[in-house]
Amino acid sequence: MTGEIIVATGNAHKMQEIREILSDPGLGLVSMSEAGIDVEIIEDGSTFAENAIIKARAVAMASGRMALADDSGLVVDAMDGEPGIQSARFMGRDTSYDIKNRAIIDRVNEYCRRQASAEGSGAEDAAGAAAEEAAEEAAEEARPGSLADGTPGPLRSARFVCAVAAVWPDGRVECVEGVMEGRIGYEIAGENGFGYDPIFFLPEKGKTSAEISPEEKNALSHRGQAFRKMKELLDEEQ
Repeated sequence: MTGEIIVATGNAHKMQEIREILSDPGLGLVSMSEAGIDVEIIEDGSTFAENAIIKARAVAMASGRMALADDSGLVVDAMDGEPGIQSARFMGRDTSYDIKNRAIIDRVNEYCRRQASAEGSGAEDAAGAAAEEAAEEAAEEARPGSLADGTPGPLRSARFVCAVAAVWPDGRVECVEGVMEGRIGYEIAGENGFGYDPIFFLPEKGKTSAEISPEEKNALSHRGQAFRKMKELLDEEQ
């Protein structure tokens, strides 16, 4: 993959990540603003892939050049897949991620407490009201949905998903996807990431994706996986 390619994004953090992932002296990645592209893009797809294609197609048609776009987001099982494709718009685009992240933690905590309560309600009467009450109090005080070591357990499962699309001016489309599995943490932690990174706990690292180095994150991340797949696909065509 060589030459200048327009990336359909105005997100500076995302653009920096993409440049780091696709580090290649022969590749010139430019954002929409750097390429002088100003086109309204309505992301009305129902999947990450559809939205990525919509963005890349709009920029390819406006520029007459091949364009890359990604659509990514956080999928939380305890929230029935939210925020999903609405990740950037969840609770409003202008709402700070500190507020969004706190809201997600609270909702996942509540889900885990409900699950614990439902399991407890099936206890045998012989256990006694006192034992039930003690168990409920302990569950409320403990980190809800945690493993024995206090780290987030399976009830807090979530994943980052990224779809990357390439669209050519002649209408040809290629699309790939990357997924990074994790869990929703108990607090906002880390300074290296952005968006939902500070609450996305990686069990294999024992840290959030905002607490690991950018190099570690790019090696593991949904966006890193997807853009490397796309680079391989485009390299094969040359």
